[in-house]
Amino acid sequence: MSTTVSPNSINYPTATIARATRALSCSPFKLNLFSAMQYQGISLQIIAEESGIKKNYTIKNLTESQAESYLVWLINVGLLRREVDGQGLTDSFRLTPLGRQLVTQWESAGKFPQPTTSDQLYNFINRWLEWSF
Repeated sequence: MSTTVSPNSINYPTATIARATRALSCSPFKLNLFSAMQYQGISLQIIAEESGIKKNYTIKNLTESQAESYLVWLINVGLLRREVDGQGLTDSFRLTPLGRQLVTQWESAGKFPQPTTSDQLYNFINRWLEWSF
């Protein structure tokens, strides 16, 4: 199994990186959101509705339910985690080490890679299968 090697970071299998890249580039979120998540947890209320557009976090207006659904998919892919406080889970999200690696890589380019039609289809099928079982 081949891995992608980055200095001072965890080595992830190429398939993991490809799946994460596809999921992130097919999401309705902008790089600004994930750049902010490197330094702090971002609340669902800030990501959803008009707030997400005003903060330049989303490419379109998302309801809380839609935003959470996409964010949970990114948790399942290994890019995000929910923040925890002294009383348990919160409604805030933060990057995982894998997410930080990918976002750092894309910040220099200023944007995510553009997903192909097959990337979008493959990501849709994977999301659908994840929720179907």
